Amino acid sequence: MKISEKLAELGLELPAVAAPVAAYLPALKDGELVMTSGQLPLKDGELVATGVMGTADAPSVEEAAQAARQCALNAIAAAAEVAGGVDNLAAAIKVTGFVASAPDFNGQPQVINGASELLAEVFGSGHARSAVGVAALPLNASCEVEVTFRLA
Repeated sequence: MKISEKLAELGLELPAVAAPVAAYLPALKDGELVMTSGQLPLKDGELVATGVMGTADAPSVEEAAQAARQCALNAIAAAAEVAGGVDNLAAAIKVTGFVASAPDFNGQPQVINGASELLAEVFGSGHARSAVGVAALPLNASCEVEVTFRLA
């Protein structure tokens, strides 16, 4: 099944690629790989989750996982743009997820599972992954995800 067909089956539509907020490219093709820059949980131009996990103003782990899912969808869109279309992507091979975290928060893997689960649903395979806690993220986002894809 083509990736575009799988996205449609899942009821997912690729969003427009967000314009960079600094000096970088949203994605870059190099040989058989496409690497995305860190994708924030933007949907329709708005962050879907903000705040530092483990603090009073943070989203729940479930809400942050949904935000990580949005990050992954944004990463697919960015990669598809430089790959010449989503059907030119074969697999997600490496995911790095960053979670804005208070010192005692250790649920980074559960948050980034949102991205990993979406990518597994879309591409039908697993990937290598890192889930990292950081003090802060751009625009006060709760999470950020970057993905390396293999081209078809």
